[in-house]
Amino acid sequence: MKRWIALCLTGVTALAASSGPVFAAPATASYLLSGAPAFDLSISQFREKFNAENPTLPLNEFHAISGNSDRVNLTRAASKISENLYASTALERGTLKIKSMQITWLPIQGPEQKAARAKALEYMSATLRIFTPGITKAQSSQKLQKLLAAGKNRRYYANTEGALRYVVADGGDKGLTFAVEPIKLALSETLEESNK
Repeated sequence: MKRWIALCLTGVTALAASSGPVFAAPATASYLLSGAPAFDLSISQFREKFNAENPTLPLNEFHAISGNSDRVNLTRAASKISENLYASTALERGTLKIKSMQITWLPIQGPEQKAARAKALEYMSATLRIFTPGITKAQSSQKLQKLLAAGKNRRYYANTEGALRYVVADGGDKGLTFAVEPIKLALSETLEESNK
């Protein structure tokens, strides 16, 4: 129990660290900075939508994780899916809108490992679909595989597409985390100059 709470607390914050192991002490990730954007989706709306669109992938209620004193404007919450699979989130305090949604898989040994990993990938792919409207199940699986391949054996890998940032941290036997975050869009200098 303490292990998964620690993983959820660190989540993507540890992934953004440029040195040290994947699940080390928390470092500051961009989504934790003051003024970072949030999705137009609260955690309860996300869970309701996720469960409606993925009836074979139940997502339990998220519970706030104590010890959030490090960020006044941020609430962290987690949901245990199984003994080796967890969802965690960083929420805007007050509105409970999602700033980052993470799925973390802790590898298990033995004959169940392949099935457990496949289930984790289903949850990751389903999470990707919630935040990427219009993408099919096959497309989300393909996109996830591409992201995981790019992030393989890397402490931290991020890919930005439009207003979304996909984050992968592959800690090998320590675990695998996939996250989706919104980012602020900024006009390029060229566009800004042409609008003057």
